[in-house]
Amino acid sequence: MNGSRGIVVFGIVRPCTHRLSEGLKAEWMAHLCGLCLALRADHGQFARIVTNYDGLIVSVLTEAQSERSAGQRRTAGPCPLRSMRTAPVARGEGARLAAAVSLVLASAKVRDHVADRDGLLKRRPVAAAARRVAAGWDRAGARTGAELGFDTGVLLDAIGRQTGIETLAGPGTPLLTVTEPTETATAAAFAHTAVLAGKPRNAEPLAEAGRLFGRLAHLLDAVEDREADAASGAWNPLTATGTSLAEARRLCDDALHGVRLAMRDAEFTDGTLAHVLLVHELRRSVDRAFGPASCSHQREGQPSGAFGPPPGNPYAPTPGGPPGPPGPPLPPEPPRNRRGLIAGCLVWAGLACTCQLCCAGSFNDPWSGQEREGLCHKNDCNDWCEGCCEGCNCCGKCCDCCDGCDCGCNC
Repeated sequence: MNGSRGIVVFGIVRPCTHRLSEGLKAEWMAHLCGLCLALRADHGQFARIVTNYDGLIVSVLTEAQSERSAGQRRTAGPCPLRSMRTAPVARGEGARLAAAVSLVLASAKVRDHVADRDGLLKRRPVAAAARRVAAGWDRAGARTGAELGFDTGVLLDAIGRQTGIETLAGPGTPLLTVTEPTETATAAAFAHTAVLAGKPRNAEPLAEAGRLFGRLAHLLDAVEDREADAASGAWNPLTATGTSLAEARRLCDDALHGVRLAMRDAEFTDGTLAHVLLVHELRRSVDRAFGPASCSHQREGQPSGAFGPPPGNPYAPTPGGPPGPPGPPLPPEPPRNRRGLIAGCLVWAGLACTCQLCCAGSFNDPWSGQEREGLCHKNDCNDWCEGCCEGCNCCGKCCDCCDGCDCGCNC
């Protein structure tokens, strides 16, 4: 076995701002900036490198269960990622919990890259420095977690078990055995938001939502990296256990259904943004990972690839007609060099500052080098909204899903 997958750091829910109303867009940005500034305030400027889209869900869930107050927002100064504009940002215990969780899980990712000797981490001095950074993040996350009553030891225990599970996994090993540590870590983080918000009865349903969210994070990471891992010889849970893409998709669809039911069982003061992220955008992430043609909500008569043209073969024979001419041989795909965590984060920052992550038609993934689709370039919100409530017993009144299905139908 060459390398390991390791416990998965958040990064699957990437909502396109075209699909959010102006109010929800402002709320989402407030939590993203709040996480970033909480990392800076508690742990220094360098810690902001672990800011990620999914970590802010912890902050969103905490606020969704809490009574609104003036202290939940503060005005932050100009930032390059906001085009040097000020903005209201989230503050409080939710943002700090999100920061603590992000630090601990990022430290695990650093150690994985060190163990795999990725990029610059092949050099001993760089690897030693990275290990010191990871140890510092562990201590910092534990310190903030203790102040909030959250034991990050649950996360560290899950991280420690992951490597052993991967070492023993092989053909026939249940895939959910491999995803269990990630599920346990995210379940603990989600459940503690109920404690911070003073809604202890929400702890059980949110733990279930977190467990399934962790399962999705692990599975989607494995699906997206399957080809790159095969080319580089890195360990991948789908390949190692002999799990097909069809089975992985089935597990993802089951998890999506479970998240929706768990969210329905929890009580929220204002759960609109949490609903959009964990019900609609999470399903969008699954469809994106498996490709638009595999969307489980595709309606009869709807063309394959509703979110973009399906890949066509101009040399394919016409149905019912004579065979077409043979096509030219495809060139071999060039090998991809995977960047380490720090180098990848620097490239990610450059892509974000130049708006390529959002507005470009495509860009190369900062870590794997795989070609990714720009988040907003298609502006396909209408196509997405037409099918987003299908299959969830919606009352039919929430035709504008971009506003979070605020129709009281609990879809």
